[in-house]
Amino acid sequence: MLELDKLNAFYGKSHVLHGVSFTVGEGEIVSLLGRNGSGRSTTVKSIMGLVDGAGSIRFKGQEILGRKAYEIAHLGIGYVPENRDIFPKLTVEQNLMLGQKTARNTGQWKLADMYGMFPRLKERQHTEAGVLSGGEQQMLTLCRTLMGDPQLIMIDEPTEGLAPKIVELVADYLRELKRRGLSVLLVEQKLTIALEVADRCLVMGHGQIVFEGTADQLRADSYVRKEWLEV
Repeated sequence: MLELDKLNAFYGKSHVLHGVSFTVGEGEIVSLLGRNGSGRSTTVKSIMGLVDGAGSIRFKGQEILGRKAYEIAHLGIGYVPENRDIFPKLTVEQNLMLGQKTARNTGQWKLADMYGMFPRLKERQHTEAGVLSGGEQQMLTLCRTLMGDPQLIMIDEPTEGLAPKIVELVADYLRELKRRGLSVLLVEQKLTIALEVADRCLVMGHGQIVFEGTADQLRADSYVRKEWLEV
């Protein structure tokens, strides 16, 4: 579904990604791991058209490198940024409705699905999003992206700073996406969650892919974990 081939990315004159190549298949969860500064967030931003790049990014066989972010979103790629870009003065439900591509939401995800996955959002549906806790805002951001009915969703650090109970809710959310056949590219620091939900794992270091394999293969590779993941 998604294919990166020799992707290079730049912030001005700074060369951040160096020939990154990998794929995400239909209905597959791929975890993108690595230390801070390894290039993970730059990779998803490049896919979303938010960072200048060179090489190739293909989605469902179509070249998307160089397209605008809104064009990429309309093709079927959803993006959940690390900074939880909610609209603080709008209610929870208004935030969710803004995620729809059209006024008549004909996709597979409805408000009832969002409230079913995260009952806390239903409880606070008429509350301004700006007063929600960090965990509730993360739930809202995840669900608002789904309301756009993506076929591939990229999620950047969804469990950062969350309490363990909320982290488990996010893990359940990821399992539900897999059950419904969505493709997921997950950028995650918590190795436990990443290994638990992923079909395959990629490890980045210095702007390159340094490991690709199954969760079991990564668990068994102490060298890769020590060299590229452990602090």
